[in-house]
Amino acid sequence: MNIFDYLILYSLIIIWFTIFLNVILVIGGYIYYVKTLKIHMKSDLNEYPFVSVMVPAHNEGIVIEKTVKSLLDLDYPNDKYEIIIINDNSTDNSAEILRRLQKENPNRNLIVINTDNKTGGKGKSNALNIGFQRSKGEFLAIYDADNTPEKDALKYLVKTILEDEKLGAVIGKFRCRNKEKNILTKFINIETLTFQWMAQAGRWQLLKVCTIPGTNFIIRRKLIEQMGGWDSKAITEDTEISFRLYRMGYKIKFMPLAVTWEQEPQTLRVWFKQRGRWAKGNVYVVFKNLKYLFIKDGGASRFDILYYILIYFFFLLASVFSDVIFILGLAKIIKLNLGGYSVILWIMAYAVFGLSILVAISTEKGELNFHNFLVVLLMYFTYCKLWAIVVCLGLYNFVKDIIFKREIKWYKTERY
Repeated sequence: MNIFDYLILYSLIIIWFTIFLNVILVIGGYIYYVKTLKIHMKSDLNEYPFVSVMVPAHNEGIVIEKTVKSLLDLDYPNDKYEIIIINDNSTDNSAEILRRLQKENPNRNLIVINTDNKTGGKGKSNALNIGFQRSKGEFLAIYDADNTPEKDALKYLVKTILEDEKLGAVIGKFRCRNKEKNILTKFINIETLTFQWMAQAGRWQLLKVCTIPGTNFIIRRKLIEQMGGWDSKAITEDTEISFRLYRMGYKIKFMPLAVTWEQEPQTLRVWFKQRGRWAKGNVYVVFKNLKYLFIKDGGASRFDILYYILIYFFFLLASVFSDVIFILGLAKIIKLNLGGYSVILWIMAYAVFGLSILVAISTEKGELNFHNFLVVLLMYFTYCKLWAIVVCLGLYNFVKDIIFKREIKWYKTERY
């Protein structure tokens, strides 16, 4: 065996381990999904605590009106929730749109906070802290500016968090509303169903662990107060605050019946920018919380720390090594003694990868069809490979941020 044989062996072990882990999560998620359906849980509440619904927004004029109208239309008593839009240093027509919506709804608790480049413009976490200072709800519900939650979404979130005092937060499910736009949005739709919400369901079912996704979730006000607000240095504030909740001894539960629809990137340029930000932010959270792997205060966050290390370091290297070695072998630049065995193991991994995705999307009405089957087959060779490039760029920008001490600012996802 030569060095390339050892590298391909490492790659196959890591890839197989990661796929196996995700298969276990998908199976757990499927079980949780079936259990949730059997419960036939109604969204009716015996009590309606006051909720502050906060939406951080930066230059969201294209989508903000639709978002606000969907929040005004929530099936929740009007006097029991307020909507706080943090229009953060926007230079588009967001302020005018929001001012008009306030005039059209004079009897509603619709609050608009307009910041400038002195008080705002420093990212989502800072905007949430500004909104938090104005809020008065016992619970805080957070939505992104492109979200249109279903009418009963908030009631499901509230009902679930009221059931257990040890639940620090409850997250809902988000769906891709522009999934039919092009092949990229079709990939994102499959990814969302499988690697995001189905994996969340599996983690809750098997480990009683979840991670806040940044939108469509509710959290107890007292916990944000104890934390001192959101970490303004965190790009992925959702992951960072999840880790802090774990260490405080609280749980985060997934409620798939609380659904919101959001707009996903429609071009590779926008997708690269968004996912690169996610990767960089998650790496920041890993380094910030790495010490909790070795101390007793780590709690449930240890699983996520290990998972992120697996994905963003070990799996990334395995993916890059396997692709480079495959190309070099195909060009007959190198010779592999394990060539035949590695091809068999790779084909098996590809089959398991595809099967697990098909199981995941079968839980959503209309998603398990021949068209999506073809999308899944293509996804491994295209979308998954782009992911490796995105993570590499994220790591590169993370290092640059440290070296040049760059200030956190809004990473705007272009809307359509």
